[in-house]
Amino acid sequence: MRRHLPLHAVLAALAAALVAALAAPDDAAAIPAFARKYQISCNTCHAPVPRLKPYGEEFAARGFRMEDPAQEPPRATYDVGDPLLKLVRDLPLAVRLDFWASAKDSEGSDTRADFEWPWSFKLLSGGPISEKISYYFYAILEKGESIKLEDTFLAFSSPFGLPIDVTIGQFQVSDPLFKRELRLERNDYAIYKARVGYAPTDLTYDRGIVIGWDAPGEVEVVAQLVNGNGIDAAEHGDFDDDKLKNTALRLARVFGPVRVGAFAYWGKEEMTRGGPTSKITYLGPDLVLDMGDKWQLNASWLARRDDDPFFTGFAGQEVETDGGFAELHFFPLGQDGRWALTALYNTVDSDLPEVRQENLSLTLNYLLARNVKVSGELYHDLERDDDRLSLGFVAAF
Repeated sequence: MRRHLPLHAVLAALAAALVAALAAPDDAAAIPAFARKYQISCNTCHAPVPRLKPYGEEFAARGFRMEDPAQEPPRATYDVGDPLLKLVRDLPLAVRLDFWASAKDSEGSDTRADFEWPWSFKLLSGGPISEKISYYFYAILEKGESIKLEDTFLAFSSPFGLPIDVTIGQFQVSDPLFKRELRLERNDYAIYKARVGYAPTDLTYDRGIVIGWDAPGEVEVVAQLVNGNGIDAAEHGDFDDDKLKNTALRLARVFGPVRVGAFAYWGKEEMTRGGPTSKITYLGPDLVLDMGDKWQLNASWLARRDDDPFFTGFAGQEVETDGGFAELHFFPLGQDGRWALTALYNTVDSDLPEVRQENLSLTLNYLLARNVKVSGELYHDLERDDDRLSLGFVAAF
């Protein structure tokens, strides 16, 4: 007969692991690639890892360069006597490891413990290739699957002297709103991942082009042209499985401690070439509110519409999917402190029951070192009445 651990035994085991983690030494032997290159602390850009400070966002937007060229390490590149070649001495590499252990309590089943490690392994690299061109990529092995590439792109700063930045490659369509890879929770932003019917479109990874422009009036403009079908492997030599392309536009402006934005997405997808199409649109606002050094509120809301998500070819009733999230960060000792507490609420309401989601999580992060943290998360699925308690470690070096 199979035996199940009682919930209190699982909770006790995870609590003991958390206490042991907090008692671990503070020193770390390694630092991530950019901190290593510039010999600066990780908290120059992160607070805490992987969440970015405004300085970190600006550093990434410059193609992983310092604002002042004089701050670039003089020995970072070889002088080969060719002004058109910027050859780095050392390839900047970093590793991220995510380990989790969970106690899961689902409706109608017994509580079970699960050692979910390694949950993911990432190999990351990025930096300048020339004065105006940068690159970034990471390869990931997640949940025991084969290794694959996710973010993988080239970034061009002010091409042909134009006041824009251009990125080509793989990226997340939702990045101009909130970057999923930088969140502090194990829980995710549900509306960005939601798929409707048979349509392969969501706001996570896709292939295409991004154009960014700092417009007059301090308005940030980001336009995207993407395949619309994710980043699955090529079939018959084609990454895009139809002749259609999708577009997105994001506008945002900062008013002191408040960032207000709006996002729109238009596209069509085919299930088979030459077959029925489905129109897909998103529209909605987002908000960031910085309340001093200790509190930050993030929110995003999107209305999605699909006119034929099952590709029947018949005019039918439009499928409506509305959803968003609210995320509250609390940093008891400020954003450079060791503690971070995050509450995240997700809701997705849809005409299709299988798309609906509603969940709530509370996540506590503690830095063992600037590049090593331990996380504890309580998660409750209000739609399915499931619970999960997770304890995890994230290390980057």
